[in-house]
Amino acid sequence: MSTKVTINRLATGVPGLDEVLGGGLPEFSFNMIAGPPGCGKTTLAHQMMFALATPERPALFFTVLGEPPLKMLRYQQQFDFFDSEAINQSIRYINLADDTLAGNLDEVLRRIVSEVEAHSPSLVFVDSFRSVVLASQTQDNPNNNLPQFVQQLGMLMTTWQATTFLIGEYFTETDTNPIFTVADGLIWLRQSVERNSMVRKMEIMKMRGQPTLPGLHTFRIATSGIKVFAPAPLNPIEAPLEFPIKRLKMGVPQLDEMLGGGLPRGYSLLVAGPSGSGKSILAATFLAEGARNGETGVIAVFEQRPNHSQNATLAGLIQSGKVGLVDSRAPDLSIDEIVQLLLSEINRLKATRVVIDSLSGFELALAPTFREDFRESLSRMVTALTSAGVSVLMTSELEDRYTDLRFSPYGTAFLTDAIIVQRYIEVQSRLLRIMAVVKVRASAHSNELRLYRIDDDGLQIGEMLPDQEGLLGGRPTRRPALQDKV
Repeated sequence: MSTKVTINRLATGVPGLDEVLGGGLPEFSFNMIAGPPGCGKTTLAHQMMFALATPERPALFFTVLGEPPLKMLRYQQQFDFFDSEAINQSIRYINLADDTLAGNLDEVLRRIVSEVEAHSPSLVFVDSFRSVVLASQTQDNPNNNLPQFVQQLGMLMTTWQATTFLIGEYFTETDTNPIFTVADGLIWLRQSVERNSMVRKMEIMKMRGQPTLPGLHTFRIATSGIKVFAPAPLNPIEAPLEFPIKRLKMGVPQLDEMLGGGLPRGYSLLVAGPSGSGKSILAATFLAEGARNGETGVIAVFEQRPNHSQNATLAGLIQSGKVGLVDSRAPDLSIDEIVQLLLSEINRLKATRVVIDSLSGFELALAPTFREDFRESLSRMVTALTSAGVSVLMTSELEDRYTDLRFSPYGTAFLTDAIIVQRYIEVQSRLLRIMAVVKVRASAHSNELRLYRIDDDGLQIGEMLPDQEGLLGGRPTRRPALQDKV
């Protein structure tokens, strides 16, 4: 019986890419990095090369037409991953421009072979392979020997036990090229522009011998390099259920009573109401109560950042490190990026409480291309956060139409485990606020409509209005007394 061959996987050094690849890059694989100009192909190749190359595992980077080594180095050294001490030590650049201009693929292959034999690299990069193809095309020789060239190059690199990357500008996946068949891995980068929004995405179209994460994955290019936002794992090991179920205090005792003793741990709670109804105040109170009990929290604010003039308590918790603030000001966010930012803060602080304030601002923070799927995106975010074992409070602003009893403008109320609704009512020419607990999954809860007010100490929940009816209509009427009917 033959022994199973174990393929070693290399860590790419690109945050998030190993997860998308399914555990890293197969050693000695023959790969293609493709996509249109400006999408980050050369940057991705350099980031992997600087992460992987060592004196024991040297790299050769062949440049062809367009960017000679000096020009390429000038731009790539702007990134944090660039290490000038590695140049001519563990990384060497070879210029193939003259060989490519001759248009003879055999000469290009011979030059590559001679350099590989001279330096014995473990990593080989050719940028741009597309230039090799175009330079060899003539009217008399329309790349008839290109398939043979690609086949020979792939076989030689595998024989030399070199992990190889060919970088090329291809605009669509349907571009005909034999490299797509020969390659063990095909990483396709793309970028889309909608209105004033630009989003970069990556797809692992092919990676032999291992399961990759399917679909398109957003990534950013920053001074630190490329960062890929892989979907958060949704199936962690479930903790055994606790009986009785542990409940979190909301910071408002009367609200805890209405919830049946507090919010069950690990639940997602939607607080829906019109502007000025106190949703953000309740969210801050929820985090402050956790801090009083030794629990840390995380808040993602998509509207106004907390400051001492507007919410001194929350600003103080953030300043003291008891609550982590997720910076949501980056343009053109994706759901996976937001979830990754949240999970990073949750893990850093070992947080148990999370606030999203608000879903309306969250939708606007997303790049336009993701807004059409906002409902699905919200479902993934809630699932990822609750799978991490935290309790989530989300606020949602609603127009108070009175006759329309809705809890979310996105049709996503079913995604949450609990719902609190806030509304305005008019009583004797005065604007009052009422609150009700609409839903607490698998738990008894109050069905009362309770008055509440907002003062310097936060939310203060009062009594019901037993002599009024039609509260949800916004203009309640006084219920006739028994003696009035006699």
